Amino acid sequence: MKRRSALLGSMAALATAPAARAQTQVDLQLVLAVDVSRSIDEVEAELQRRGYIEALTNDRVVDAVLSGENRRIAICYTEWAGAHFQTVVIDWTVIDSPGAARRFAEKLAEAPRTSQSWTAVGAALAHAGQRFENSPFAAKRRVIDVSGDGRTNDGPPAEIMRDKLVSQGIVVNGLPVMMNRSNFGRPPDLTLDKYYEESVIGGPGSFLIVADNFDHFGRAVRTKLVREISGTTASPRSSPA
Repeated sequence: MKRRSALLGSMAALATAPAARAQTQVDLQLVLAVDVSRSIDEVEAELQRRGYIEALTNDRVVDAVLSGENRRIAICYTEWAGAHFQTVVIDWTVIDSPGAARRFAEKLAEAPRTSQSWTAVGAALAHAGQRFENSPFAAKRRVIDVSGDGRTNDGPPAEIMRDKLVSQGIVVNGLPVMMNRSNFGRPPDLTLDKYYEESVIGGPGSFLIVADNFDHFGRAVRTKLVREISGTTASPRSSPA
């Protein structure tokens, strides 16, 4: 009798789980995965962080959020560098109003930033994908938005992690920052955009927005967020608007 009661209790819990999850439906679950490797200097890091802060509170971005069926999205902001450095700066947060967007941006502005060595795009994607497993929300669309100024030189290949995520129904979009300068004695990577296009982005409707440098980063982020949140389809490669 006790065994039957326990079984019935487990079945009841399973039956109520979907209903509880349905209460947290959002239009999009979006992980922002941001490069904080040491190839990005302090000035560039400030422009990068400011780009996200200003984009998240931009009227066009907020309008895109409010145009969805549920009029809300959930965002998780992470930072990454080498294979052993990925961190959650702001965990899953609902954005459903200009006020919510502003509070998220203010929290991001106050968050400390740590710079680490190496660039592990594959590990960053793996970490971002795990965030969906810990999300209290449900959405028809799950997207990882990865930005950075270099290609993988540590950890697993980006292609392997990208393909695994795509097989799980997750879309990966990219924002490569093209820097026409040497980096730790190495020549400029003039084909970083091609690397992101071939090895990083993936899934239905995936795309990349290229920033020519960190001065243009904010505009690129804004364009990218509007497109990601609204779910509009266009060419796989676009320019900031």
